[in-house]
Amino acid sequence: MTTAGPETAGVVYVMSNQDTGNSVTVFNRAADGGLTRVKTFPTGGVGAGNSINSQIDPLTSQGSLALSGDRRFLFAVDAGSNEISVLAVMDETLEVVDRMGSQGIRPISVTVHDNLLYVLNHDDSTIAGFSVANNGKLTALAATATPLEGTNTDPAQVSFTPSGTQLVVTEKATSVIDVFAVDGSGHVGPPMKNNSNGQVPFGFTFAGQDLLIVSEASNAASSYRIEKDGSLTVVSGSVPTEEDAACWAVVNSTADPRFAYVSNAVSGSITGYRIDPTGTLSRLNRDGHTGVTRDSHAALDSAVSSDGSFLYVLTGGFNVQSDQAVPCNKMIISAFRIEADGSLDALPGFGTADNDPGPAQGLAPGSTGIVAF
Repeated sequence: MTTAGPETAGVVYVMSNQDTGNSVTVFNRAADGGLTRVKTFPTGGVGAGNSINSQIDPLTSQGSLALSGDRRFLFAVDAGSNEISVLAVMDETLEVVDRMGSQGIRPISVTVHDNLLYVLNHDDSTIAGFSVANNGKLTALAATATPLEGTNTDPAQVSFTPSGTQLVVTEKATSVIDVFAVDGSGHVGPPMKNNSNGQVPFGFTFAGQDLLIVSEASNAASSYRIEKDGSLTVVSGSVPTEEDAACWAVVNSTADPRFAYVSNAVSGSITGYRIDPTGTLSRLNRDGHTGVTRDSHAALDSAVSSDGSFLYVLTGGFNVQSDQAVPCNKMIISAFRIEADGSLDALPGFGTADNDPGPAQGLAPGSTGIVAF
């Protein structure tokens, strides 16, 4: 398990997703939210690179990197080699302890609850379950993967509910949210297919045990109650971000979720929402600009530190030298302090000349997946 030194309050992990070899970079998080790069560790698998779907966000998913609840293991999708890699966390070092086929084509999202893991495979629209042994080794729960009951669904994320008794998947192409019941052995039955309140449901997060908050790439966010039968009841329907391409969603805290934050990829901004006791969402800012990434670059995967103090956003750069924005090689981490009222104060982050000197500033193009604690 990672242990914090006297000046280290936590750790941030970022996955490279490179088609020359996937890897995870470790950053120490200081008490003031500052990041220091420690070292990069190969997963042993191959990423998708930056040429599939989007050069800025090649996996178009949330949750491609996951940390076990006890913080002993990181789970990474190797989208280019159709594998899942398990990395043991030991102080500031990561060590690969297992790598297994995902039972599908192009895994893009992974979720873990206790000793169960599920992966979402994009190209064949399937999910596959695995048990996780105490040493991190994976064992497939079934010989084949479970289909989402549709082809070309363009799924975005898979995640257990906080109780671990249900599994949620968003389908962008069909605007459907699937909810699978998880039995005592970890197996799932057929999905309960729910129509999304808004078009193109993408990333999602949970506020409490049964409140689901979903970003919609149609520039909004909705909240739902998850019923025991897997059906969804709308609480807030498609509250606009007032920004473009709402994709990733996180809450300020799992213990006291009072605010949700949605990353807007095209606008380079973060829209904050207040979550009232009924689960109703309301924008913190009229214009949707709760936070703006450095140079208004593309706001992608996001993660909140376990103490609820800081928001970190993987950020893709643009080189605006033509009629349309063209991706450039540099990617950075934008950082924000979360204030008591939900507002965001920008911090230096990582990948600028000031905090990342030298010729190889920033992160690899096509990087995706971020975890913080």
